[in-house]
Amino acid sequence: MGRRKKTDEKSAKQIRGPGRKAKKQGAPTFPKELLPADSNEKKKLSSRGKQRARKRLEKDQLKEANKKNSKLATRVTKRQSDGESNEDEEEEQQETNGFTDENQKWLKPKKKKELFDDEGEGEGEELMDEEVPYDDEFDDMESTTDDDEDNDVDDEPKLDIEKKSKKLREKQRQAKERSEQELLTNIQQQEKIQFPSGQEVTKDAPQADLQLIMHRIREVINVLNDFKTKREPNRSRKDYLDLLRQDLCNYYSYNDFLMNKLLDLFPLAEIIDFLEANEVQRPVTIRTNTLKTRRRDLAQALINRGVNVDPLDKWTKVGLVIYNSQVPIGATPEYLSGHYMLQGASSFLPVMALAPQPNERVLDMCAAPGGKASYIGALMRNSGILVANDANKDRAKAIIANTHRLGLTNTIVTNLDGRHFSEHMGGFDRCLVDAPCSGTGVISKDQAVKNSKDEKDIQRCFTAQRQILLNAIDA
Repeated sequence: MGRRKKTDEKSAKQIRGPGRKAKKQGAPTFPKELLPADSNEKKKLSSRGKQRARKRLEKDQLKEANKKNSKLATRVTKRQSDGESNEDEEEEQQETNGFTDENQKWLKPKKKKELFDDEGEGEGEELMDEEVPYDDEFDDMESTTDDDEDNDVDDEPKLDIEKKSKKLREKQRQAKERSEQELLTNIQQQEKIQFPSGQEVTKDAPQADLQLIMHRIREVINVLNDFKTKREPNRSRKDYLDLLRQDLCNYYSYNDFLMNKLLDLFPLAEIIDFLEANEVQRPVTIRTNTLKTRRRDLAQALINRGVNVDPLDKWTKVGLVIYNSQVPIGATPEYLSGHYMLQGASSFLPVMALAPQPNERVLDMCAAPGGKASYIGALMRNSGILVANDANKDRAKAIIANTHRLGLTNTIVTNLDGRHFSEHMGGFDRCLVDAPCSGTGVISKDQAVKNSKDEKDIQRCFTAQRQILLNAIDA
């Protein structure tokens, strides 16, 4: 048997409470899930939480006031429509228009001023009220209470900033009223246009206001687009068309004959766009001569000489557009060596539509100065036969110069009348005819076309074009 240790009651250690570790741990805490359902513990709000709760309460009160105002306004309007009036509801609406009795005090702008006792007591004491945040929502309320405030404080001194703010508000109100009045007058003027007689239009033409004429043009077009509802009862469609034609002639400096033709050709929605396009200068475009260089190399060479150049468009692989240049485009070494040709972008399209092929016989009936003919020769790669003809001997010299400069070796230059060309030569695979025209498509380059064309010129061009086309078909 083992030995048993004897312990006395005096020597035994008495338990006096929680130990050292238990004191450090503190009281036990339990998550919310484990708390009993009848626990009434409330979480303490921080200062930030109290501010949010206060703002939430003010927002709810404002919403309730707005709802009350809207309901009251609907009832008042309903009673007014029925011919009834209720003074109590009107007074209640005025009192609660934009604010309630609860927030009436702090919404009212307070005054900052110094008050002194008559007996001298409290000298130097300055009573300053708290600053009130300003809100745009209550502009109307403040403007309605300005008169009452002025009556209350007429005998009291005002600060300079108060006087300036009052003047500023008055200026803003007057400017707003003027803008509204101008808007109303503009609307009234747009509803009915001033319809002058033919004598007044011709009399005022030399010193007419261009802005007034353009405004009248747009108004007349607007009336003609919806003639049934917008026209004046005593005006016919012919009157509006005559006024429009006269105004367009005065504004853009066209003669009556050409303007009548354009009005017959274009719809009213497009006539102004066409006339404005004729006033804009066309960009300078060049065509790369693929017999001597590539477009990329030509563009790089021109950029090195200080020329701002870009590819013309996706539909052409040889065109370049020039925005500005520090050197003359018609006198660069690249031009003199025949790397490019000054040519309008629209003249690329007839040659692309002709689509000449190598080893063919091709005729250019009206070839001067040789832009289209040289393009045809480049597409034929100097193979086959290209006949470049022009009836004017002096212009035919330009074809010879450009042919040598651009390096064309398959071209024959002739000086024959296009109306009788088939009598001298024939058997061509393809024929390009750029017949003499009236020149109305180049108004942007020659403004004299506006007044120099008449019906005889158009008839003369029409007859010549028909004869040349018939002879080209025979060739």
